[in-house]
Amino acid sequence: MADPTFVQVFGTGATRLANGATTSSAGLFIPDSALTAAGLATPSTATAEGHLVAIAINAKSYLSQTNFDANIDQSLVISEGFSSFTNRGTDNTRYRTDQLTLSLAKVDTAATIDPDNY
Repeated sequence: MADPTFVQVFGTGATRLANGATTSSAGLFIPDSALTAAGLATPSTATAEGHLVAIAINAKSYLSQTNFDANIDQSLVISEGFSSFTNRGTDNTRYRTDQLTLSLAKVDTAATIDPDNY
């Protein structure tokens, strides 16, 4: 099998931009439509955290345990953890805490996380 693609992980329309492509520098492009497909209602006014959650939700749909087990080239798994509640702030406002767990798998050659290994 092959490494997951940008579209599979980040959503429809996601692509890697080369230097000089449509911007002045290389980078990753994730269109608003991919973020709205993950549930982000208004990407133009959403917070950075909202964007990250939408990206994680998109990635979770492909980077599943099932796909990981079937594809030796996939190195990441995103799974749902357990929801809980916590109180925050001086007035102890009740917050729901949801978890997404990112597991990184690689051949055991070093004790640090290096993005270049995945």
